[in-house]
Amino acid sequence: MRKRRIANRREFLANCLVGAVSFASGAAVPRADAQARESMPPSSKVVHAQDSLLRASAASVDSGRIGSLLDRALETLYGSADLIHCWQRIVSPGQRVGLKVNTLGGRGLSTNVPLVEVICERLQLAGVRAQDIVVFDRDTVELERAGFRTRMGGNQVQCYGTDRAGFEDDLSEFGEVGSLVSKILTRQCDVLINVPVLKDHDGAGVSIALKNMYGVIHNPNKYHPNGCDPFVADVNMLPEIRSKLRLHICDATTACYEGGPAFKPQFAWQENALLVSEDPVALDHTGWQIIERKRAEQGLKTLDAEGRPPRYIATAADAAHRLGSNDPHRILLAQTRVA
Repeated sequence: MRKRRIANRREFLANCLVGAVSFASGAAVPRADAQARESMPPSSKVVHAQDSLLRASAASVDSGRIGSLLDRALETLYGSADLIHCWQRIVSPGQRVGLKVNTLGGRGLSTNVPLVEVICERLQLAGVRAQDIVVFDRDTVELERAGFRTRMGGNQVQCYGTDRAGFEDDLSEFGEVGSLVSKILTRQCDVLINVPVLKDHDGAGVSIALKNMYGVIHNPNKYHPNGCDPFVADVNMLPEIRSKLRLHICDATTACYEGGPAFKPQFAWQENALLVSEDPVALDHTGWQIIERKRAEQGLKTLDAEGRPPRYIATAADAAHRLGSNDPHRILLAQTRVA
């Protein structure tokens, strides 16, 4: 098997529900530091879009409301009411798009099917053909258990696992990582959209946007020591991932604050929200704080006190990776709430 050394390089419709948008830059800092930062615009924007009626009286999310919530999130992220234009900032007509979902938690704690269906609809309205969209994860059976209808071929959205497509023959390497990458990503996608879940992780602390990329390599089991640090950051530096990844839409409709990554209903809650950003580090930092707040509400220790802080988030932001910002003073949090 030939190894390939990788260099360290950087590489919309529906009417929106009416909600108030507020902006916050993170925790308070000493006055002098705050004044010094006033002229420094945030480098990363994360939208937290929430709808308290997302489920109404049903257990599952309402497909119409999740669509409107996603529309509002994109509008807020890009500061534009032209939602087709927002999507065309991510993809161009004629491109092939992969949606990397997370289905490890079964129907209880996986990327919601209605959310993925809405994303596919919006992509088609932005000029992407249905057959050029592939919804994927590591395993076809896991997709089916999460409620997805798997299919290959024809003039429709594709949906299947890497177990059907296979992995590349050549290792892709960065830092401490050497992995084979899914052929779905390398051969069938020009653009990658990450659609993870907001959840606790028994080893890494949290599993949100960055760690979801473990689902596109052949040997994720190898990269769990030391709280997955620096491995999560290194996986995201693989050029097959970094060159194609455009947007992160975190499904926080149902989230978990303890016992993850598997679904344990006693530790799950209905956040009824989406977290959307182009910056996976800022999104993960924001999601981590949401989980910590929920843990505090439930009387649990912090992840740091439990000995499993998500250290890989800071690693992903360091000088060797530069995948995004974990500095709360450089993160613009836009909160969109719908009554």
